[in-house]
Amino acid sequence: MIPYRETQTSRRIEVRYAAPGGGSGTLTLGQDNMIRCIRRDAPEQINKESVWPVPDGTSVSAGLAALRLLVERHESLRTSFPAGPGADGFPERQVVHSEGRFTVTVVEAGGRSEVELDRLAAEVGQADVTVAFDLDAAPRLRLTLVADGERLLRLVVVVCHAGADGAATAVLIQDWLALAAGQDLPPVTAPTPLQIAGAEQGAQGRRKSATALRHWGRILATGPQVVFADSRITGPPRDLSAVLVRSPAAAEDLATVCRRTGASPSVVLLAAFAALVAHRAGRTDLVISALSANRQRAALVDHVGTLAQDALILLDTGAADLDQLIGRAKSASLSAYWHSTLDAERVWRIIEDCAHLRGSRFPRQVVVNDLSLTIPAAIADAQPAPAADPELTRVPAPPLAVRLMFTILRISGSLDFALIACPQVLDPDETDRFARALLAVLAAAARRPVPLRELPGLAEVPPPERSGEWRLIDGSWTDLAAVRTLLETALGARADIELSLDDGVLTARLAARPMVGADGLTPAVAHRAVVAELSGRDTAMAPHHYIVRRAGPGAESVTFGSGRDPEIAARQAVLT
Repeated sequence: MIPYRETQTSRRIEVRYAAPGGGSGTLTLGQDNMIRCIRRDAPEQINKESVWPVPDGTSVSAGLAALRLLVERHESLRTSFPAGPGADGFPERQVVHSEGRFTVTVVEAGGRSEVELDRLAAEVGQADVTVAFDLDAAPRLRLTLVADGERLLRLVVVVCHAGADGAATAVLIQDWLALAAGQDLPPVTAPTPLQIAGAEQGAQGRRKSATALRHWGRILATGPQVVFADSRITGPPRDLSAVLVRSPAAAEDLATVCRRTGASPSVVLLAAFAALVAHRAGRTDLVISALSANRQRAALVDHVGTLAQDALILLDTGAADLDQLIGRAKSASLSAYWHSTLDAERVWRIIEDCAHLRGSRFPRQVVVNDLSLTIPAAIADAQPAPAADPELTRVPAPPLAVRLMFTILRISGSLDFALIACPQVLDPDETDRFARALLAVLAAAARRPVPLRELPGLAEVPPPERSGEWRLIDGSWTDLAAVRTLLETALGARADIELSLDDGVLTARLAARPMVGADGLTPAVAHRAVVAELSGRDTAMAPHHYIVRRAGPGAESVTFGSGRDPEIAARQAVLT
């Protein structure tokens, strides 16, 4: 595909803004988390592009004026994050600018049909989303107008995730529609990012963050490190596929289940999804990462900023029926959402500490992302009706390090969701069958409580394949062959290796080879080398114990131990 900028007539317009206030302060926890993601991941994994509706009869000049008012209205859009004093330049403060300028690109429509305009707008978004935002410059939006002369036809927006998350973007779209139509908006009453940062730094905010860290610490230290353990898993997630599912009938079934159980659509869908994941994983206890958290307080519903941090859900699916599982999902998700405002740097330290102590690294294997409240009705209603019920469409998969992701897009009028799967867990055909099974579960649950052993569609979801030397160790299924490969990769040049498992304890016996560097091989050195190789090896774990033998001039020397660092153990003990 040739980039649109090389084939379209376009011009750039500079827009100046001026707003009362301004100021600076510490980062919010959400901003800190998202800036870390921005600095680590590719722009297309972080930036969010969409085509915003345009009111009929809107002119380019009116659109530009509305965009200026939008930037002036929301401090988060006028915020920059200057480099900090540390060696890595990580920002420590947010700066809200009271005045400044931004550039809008205007692309000429060139007589295109409506379908061609949609295609052009999508191409614009796909190109712009791959360009990183400058954290040290406002605004936090990249804007392109598609116009026929002075007539505005499409508005393509790329949002910097440090400026607005999905829920905030929905607020921006609603405000844009009102401003473009010439309407006056009431003053903003939701707290600004600066106000949220101040609250987070207060005594209550610090207590809440500390409690959240303990929630994460307990789950990471005691819950299953991995969900899927399967002989098909041979490396990190790759070659993901995605299917978009749309079903008006399923929306009616979902509404019926909600009325019958008194649960929210998000909870019902979480429970139905978890029941099928548990069947595929061959286990009842699941650790699920939920995105789009932190909007549980009414005061934050209309906040424009980024609150996006993972909620970590520990869910026991060993229930009698789906109704009981829905109740468990409600309790587990509420607890997880409440404990999802936290220091991202400290969370990563906990993950690393648990990897060191448990010998297995937590991967975000199963993810739920409920975006149903972040997509305005104006956008959802503009979609054509599904061509079939259900309608399944293969769509490009985003580059994510997940095994299975369930993204809820719409719950009213039509249940729309996307399943993104790694083929080592579900290949594309199995992903389609998983989606149909989920719809079947909702249809059955609309009529009555369904025993989990009788869930429809289970035959369509493959159970785990575990051929070889699989053992349940420390709550996770582990492939001993994968452990040997891990040890060979980490230590094979320095020692001959023998692995044994007795009463749930993995022991590595290492006979040091006479070579440069082998003299320094100790249990601690060996363990750190093994843990360093864990990433992407979901089916392996480090041994609990190391015995290092070394031939000497007079006699053989033997050192043994767990290799775990007592300081890390003490640090983790505080949380658990």
